[in-house]
Amino acid sequence: MMGMVCSWDIFYLNMARFVSTKSKDPSTQTGAVIVRPDRSVCSVGFNGFPRGMKDDSALYADREKKYSRIVHCEMNALLLSHDEQVKDYTLYTWPFSSCDRCAVHLIQAGIQRFVFPALTTEKASRWGDSLALAQDYMREAGCEVVEVQPLKLLRSMSVPLEKLI
Repeated sequence: MMGMVCSWDIFYLNMARFVSTKSKDPSTQTGAVIVRPDRSVCSVGFNGFPRGMKDDSALYADREKKYSRIVHCEMNALLLSHDEQVKDYTLYTWPFSSCDRCAVHLIQAGIQRFVFPALTTEKASRWGDSLALAQDYMREAGCEVVEVQPLKLLRSMSVPLEKLI
C-alpha cells in the first residue's frame, strides 16, 4: 500500500537525517526515528558498532570488518526502544528505506508504516535490489509504504528566518 505524505512525515524524515549525523561511518550515515501513533517519538538510532566494541576508523575503512560489526540505524532504534512493543508505529529512515534483512525484523516487531526518501540513482546502484525487496516485503505484510520525493524535502528546508526566531 502506498501512503500519502503529510507535514509530520517531512518533520520526522528531517529528524532522521539529523540523527544520521551521529554515525561515524564515513561512507554511509543512516538515521532512524520510530514514532508512536500519537506522533510522539519512541526511539532514534543511527548506524554504528555495538557499545563496548572498538569504534576505530580503521574498522570502518575495512568493508568486511565493518559489515560484520555494524548495527543498522533502524535496528538500533528498535533495540533502544523502551516500549514493550512497537505495534502500529511508524519508522522514518534516512537516506533510504530499510534493507530486506531489517525490514523483516521491523515487520515482525509490529512497525506498520515505513517512510523514507526516494532512492537516488547513485544509491540505487549499490542498494537498489535489497531496498526493492524490502519494500516488497513491507507491502506483502500489509504495511503502508511512503516514499518521499526529493522536491518535498527540499521545500521543507527553506524555512523563513522569522519562523526560527
